[in-house]
Amino acid sequence: MSKRDFYDILGVAKSASAEEIKKAYRKLAIKYHPDKNPDDKAAEEKFKEAAEAYEILSNPEKKQRYDQFGHAGAGGGGGYGGGGMNMEDIFSQFGDIFGGGGGSPFESFFGGGGQSRGGGGRRVAKGSNLRIKVKLTLEEIAHGAEKKIKVSKQISCQTCDGTGAKDKSSVSTCQTCGGSGAVRRVTNTILGQMQTTATCPTCQGSGQQITAKCTTCHGEGTTRGEETISINIPAGVSEGMQLSMSGKGNAAPHGGIPGDLIILIEELPHETLKREGNNIVYDLHLSFIDATLGHSVEVPTIDGKAKIKIEPGTQSGKLLRLKGKGIPEVNSYHRGDQIIHVNIWTPKVLNAEERAILEKLKESPNFKPQPGKNDKSFFDKMKEYFE
Repeated sequence: MSKRDFYDILGVAKSASAEEIKKAYRKLAIKYHPDKNPDDKAAEEKFKEAAEAYEILSNPEKKQRYDQFGHAGAGGGGGYGGGGMNMEDIFSQFGDIFGGGGGSPFESFFGGGGQSRGGGGRRVAKGSNLRIKVKLTLEEIAHGAEKKIKVSKQISCQTCDGTGAKDKSSVSTCQTCGGSGAVRRVTNTILGQMQTTATCPTCQGSGQQITAKCTTCHGEGTTRGEETISINIPAGVSEGMQLSMSGKGNAAPHGGIPGDLIILIEELPHETLKREGNNIVYDLHLSFIDATLGHSVEVPTIDGKAKIKIEPGTQSGKLLRLKGKGIPEVNSYHRGDQIIHVNIWTPKVLNAEERAILEKLKESPNFKPQPGKNDKSFFDKMKEYFE
């Protein structure tokens, strides 16, 4: 199922200001907040959906990529989940939206502290995101590519399976919170006693205590290592676009949730072709004789060689089009075109016989310039074409 438009989710226009976007998110976040809708899965999904939309639209760079490329530019196309935010992500990133400690808008009103989220209230650590740059040729951009990249990163410790403990007997249930990762407390307010939940200060929300640390990772649960990751790049990406692979970033301490892998696209220059948006531009150089008499030539394209016919009397600066030979749009069947810019090459050195022939032809009316009132510059023609 395709994702909903982020602007529709927040109920704002594309021209909305940063403050309007923030207000719209805060309104939805309070409406669907888990504290206000306990055990309501539908409300929880709407809460996460609103947070994902705000995470993109509140960031100027991400918003610009989303406006240009849709969910693909935000990391949501071609299997790269830009969403999938868990509760811990939302409360840690956007807690300031509520003006409190990051847990609940109601807690900040009644004087409570931040509330940990996760299964049974237990806090789950998340690994940091990892960023890499992938260089692509024009052909790979046009057709999509699969890249196998060896990445150096934090991986789960193989000795302790990421627990950070020396052995199973070294892990015990936290005595403070009883393994829930959270402690409850009662606060007196003007409305009476209010019960709130906060992260356990002893185990920091993990629900467990380690009595003997793993000698390999020293209790962290992660070590430095390498992983070969297969990355499927969708066709039509462009310079500077970022894609995201969920769970392929750095491993989290103590068996938590891995971070994401952020892939930055870099375009390698082509030897003969140039990219203009989704169109490809090629400069074709013809001899004066071939342009005068007409000629058939082969030109390079991103799909291989293509044969085109040059009509007799072709003028320098003429633009020819190969429809559908450009770059496809991301997650679309539409492709741009290849534009061929004709350049007439003039010889710089002539022998006596060649000069004599041209001197004779010089007097012919057909070899005298005949500028027309509709002659336009190359830039004017390109502007008209792309408009």
